[in-house]
Amino acid sequence: MTDLLTARLLLHPMTVAEAEQVVAGENRGAAWAPGYPDAGDVSGARRFLDTCAESGDPQPFGAYEIRRREDGVVVGGLGFHGAPDRTGTVTIGYGLVPSVRGWGYATEAVRALLALARSRGVAGVEGDTDLGNVGSQRVMTAVGMRLVREDGQLKYYRIGWDRSGGSDG
Repeated sequence: MTDLLTARLLLHPMTVAEAEQVVAGENRGAAWAPGYPDAGDVSGARRFLDTCAESGDPQPFGAYEIRRREDGVVVGGLGFHGAPDRTGTVTIGYGLVPSVRGWGYATEAVRALLALARSRGVAGVEGDTDLGNVGSQRVMTAVGMRLVREDGQLKYYRIGWDRSGGSDG
């Protein structure tokens, strides 16, 4: 799998070795921004490693590092929680280091991930966020996902595509 490029970002598909480094907190590759990896990045890397051990590399439905194109520094992570389920739906997660939040990087990265999912025949993408994480809620709304439900802890978002190419938001 090759890197996904956006205007300002490079979404780099993680390798097993890179995921192991994230879990161990030992950087031997691309420069990491202060604050990377955080607990969410470590959790995503572990999920990716578990999937690789159980069924092989899931790419393109794996984990990605979010790198700035200008300097190659890793500023966050995003990815799929696994391959599409029996309904053709995938779940995504993402996060950025605090120093680059509010610059539109998350929206840019998630848009690229949604485009990849759609190009691979995925029927729908889901994501969730803490009730108080207004920034993440804005990201999901900005990329066309719609709030479908909430509980005492999380808000759940979804976007889907019908056969005519339209979106069900």
